[in-house]
Amino acid sequence: MSAEEKHNCYEGVYFNHFQFYLQKSGEHEAILKSLQNLLPAEFQRIGAGKSSLDVLGVGSGGGELDAQMLSLLQSAFPSVPITADIVEGSSELTDKFKALVAKTPNLEKIQFSWHIMPSEDYEKQVKAKGDLKKFDFIHMIQMIYYVNSLAESIKFHHSLLKTSGSLMIVVEAANSGWDILWKTYKKELCVEKVHEYRSSGEVIAALKDLGLKFEDHAVPNSFDITECFDQSSVTGESLLSFMTGRDHFYESFTPEVRAGILELLKNKCSSEKDGRVFFNSNLRCIFVHA
Repeated sequence: MSAEEKHNCYEGVYFNHFQFYLQKSGEHEAILKSLQNLLPAEFQRIGAGKSSLDVLGVGSGGGELDAQMLSLLQSAFPSVPITADIVEGSSELTDKFKALVAKTPNLEKIQFSWHIMPSEDYEKQVKAKGDLKKFDFIHMIQMIYYVNSLAESIKFHHSLLKTSGSLMIVVEAANSGWDILWKTYKKELCVEKVHEYRSSGEVIAALKDLGLKFEDHAVPNSFDITECFDQSSVTGESLLSFMTGRDHFYESFTPEVRAGILELLKNKCSSEKDGRVFFNSNLRCIFVHA
C-alpha cells in the first residue's frame, strides 16, 4: 500500500462510512468502558515519580478516545505537565481532533504536536532526524491493520518508550466476526485500504517473537447488522461498505461473493437474538511494557 493510499484511508466517502460506523457500532463506547477500568492503575504505574509525561497517539482518528485518555491522565497527575504527539494520516480526522481540543477546556493545558502522515512516514522521519523523543504512554487503537510490517512497527514504537512506559494496542479479537470475515475473504477484501488483515492473534504472536512482556485484556462488543440483509437499506449498505473496505458494497463484488459474504456474516460472524442479527465485534486491549 502506497503512502498516498494510506494517507487517504479515512478521507472523502470512506470518512463518512467510518463516522456512520462509529455511531452504529458502539465501538468507541466499548473501548472507553474498558479503558476507564484498565487505565487508572496503568497510569499510576507509568507516571509514578515523573516530573513530566509525554504521550504518543498513533492513528488517533478524530481524537474522541484520546481526549478521554488524556483527561484520565490529567486527573491522575493534575500538576504534571503533559505533551501529546498525534500521528494521523487523515487530514479530515485531524481537523476533527483539533476542533475537539478547542472545545474541551482541560485539554488546553496540554501541548499538542500534530503529524499528519501515515505512521510509517513518521517512523522514517524520526529515524532520519535521529532525535528520538521518548514517551511514557503510546497507544495504537484500531490502526495496526494499516502498517506494512507488524513486527517492525511494534519494535519501533516499543523503542520509543521511557522507563516504565507502556505501549497500548487495541485490535479486533482473534475469532471475532472481523477476523472470520477478513480471513475467509482475504483475496477479495485485502486489496485496497488493508493489504494484510491482523487480529489479536497476529499481534500476540509478534510480541512473543520479539520477546516483549505484555498483558492482554478482553473488550467485549457487538452491534446490530440486521439491516445489512435488506438490499434496499441505506444503513445496511453503508455498514457493509465500511466492513468490507469498499465505497459501494453491491457494486464492488460479484453476486456470488456478495451472497457468500452475507451468508458468512449471518451464520459465522454473528448471533441472533429476538429476530435481530448481532455482529461479534469483540476486541482485545494489549499493554506492552518497556
